[in-house]
Amino acid sequence: MGTLENVTTGETVVRDLRTASSHWQRFRGLMLRGALAPGEALDIRPCGSIHMMFMRFSIDAVFYDAEGRVTRVARNVRPWIGLAFGGRGAKGVVELASGAAAGVEPGQQLRFVA
Repeated sequence: MGTLENVTTGETVVRDLRTASSHWQRFRGLMLRGALAPGEALDIRPCGSIHMMFMRFSIDAVFYDAEGRVTRVARNVRPWIGLAFGGRGAKGVVELASGAAAGVEPGQQLRFVA
């Protein structure tokens, strides 16, 4: 568990960041979860795109490259029908509650703190 900081703005984006790095963890992601707690998010790596099958709630998806620079922000990705792609160079994604990525924009630098 860790935190996610936006170096560009100086803000803490996530206070309870969990990581999904094994094949099973990445496959499962947030599927079948009821919701995310305030300040909670899931970092999935490696990951360049997501689907929303079997999801019960909308999310914001912040894609980033190998250096932690934001490549794309997909806002309010809807359950069951949503897809999101990270764009060129995306190596991972942070899935947050819908609206929680406010202020995060492509090109900004992220820092993952353990």
